[in-house]
Amino acid sequence: MKPLKVAVVGLNFGGEFPEIYRCHPDVGEVVLCEADGERLKNYSTVFGYTECYQSYDDLLKSDVDAIHITTGIPNHHELTVKALRAGKHCACTVPMATTLEDLCDIIRVQKETGKKYMMMETTIYTFQTLYVKKLLEQGEFGRIQYLRGIHFQDMESWPDYWMGLPPMHYATHAVSPLLYLSQSIPATVCCHGSGQMRAELTKQYGNPYPVETACVTFHDRPFVADITRSLFEVAHEYVEGFTVLGSRGSFEWNIENEQPIVSRFEDGREITGLFYDRGRDIRTERVQCPDVRDEYLPESIRRFTDSCTVLDPKNPHKSITQGGSHHGSHPYMVHEFVRSIVEDRKPEVDAVTAAYWTSVGICAHLSAMAGGKVMEIPDFANL
Repeated sequence: MKPLKVAVVGLNFGGEFPEIYRCHPDVGEVVLCEADGERLKNYSTVFGYTECYQSYDDLLKSDVDAIHITTGIPNHHELTVKALRAGKHCACTVPMATTLEDLCDIIRVQKETGKKYMMMETTIYTFQTLYVKKLLEQGEFGRIQYLRGIHFQDMESWPDYWMGLPPMHYATHAVSPLLYLSQSIPATVCCHGSGQMRAELTKQYGNPYPVETACVTFHDRPFVADITRSLFEVAHEYVEGFTVLGSRGSFEWNIENEQPIVSRFEDGREITGLFYDRGRDIRTERVQCPDVRDEYLPESIRRFTDSCTVLDPKNPHKSITQGGSHHGSHPYMVHEFVRSIVEDRKPEVDAVTAAYWTSVGICAHLSAMAGGKVMEIPDFANL
């Protein structure tokens, strides 16, 4: 297969990705698309890109094989559908969309066109998630008994479309590691809103809640997950964390800049019969989740898991300095998307998977607005 020609759309958050694609061994050319002409000119000059577009529609007429969308939430559905219908493979940053109808539409268009779609969810490729995935595969935690996901972030002074956004409409960072690690399909969700927002933040979306907390059940799984998300008017540091409680061991990561905690029974065994003592000793330790890039990534893009990677000393990009490319995840996402095209297979977060992960948050907000009514998650696999 000839090397791919990939376009990155949006250079604000997305400014790191062109360089990762350019270093990938299966990519031959990288194209830029950015509506802000000054940003496009500056970036292309600094990094030496020659094929650039301000118009997305003009980009779709070009000979690119794949498009990676990193623009704002409101146009994810529209740009994704346009890319697929133009015969381009499409990756898109989270969330996939913000309505159930738009999720279904993307799935149908993807099936009709046969092109690859991948939701670029950072949390499933972080150091922390990959560490827990290996421990679960090795049976270190025993049976999963409970899952918890949290995402606290203050969005004051961000672009206007964020103002008052329902917290669960941007919940994939709290939802995705739980569903990915447990390989679960969500069945129902019940959610309650909490707190009170100032009046100007309720106007755009009609959302009165600064915090939303949901309980999720799963098909053919005995455990539940609870998910808490906030965007405004909550004095809490930024954190994307998750907890996995198991019958033999557990993992907790609740503070962004602290090492996670792993807990195990001292004897490492489960109790299968009656147990008359007053509990077993628990060994708790903080762990350093390793960077496993040598195991999973081509050598040419491994350096992008490192927060010390600087594309240009005069222009250190915030998507890197934010935390090692969201805890090392960006090159994993690029590699998975590219290899799904080269190998002609579904990416890990294909359209159906992305719809399940995104719909948890959409249905959760609908539940909160209905006073905690239990909502069924649509059967996206059988659309």
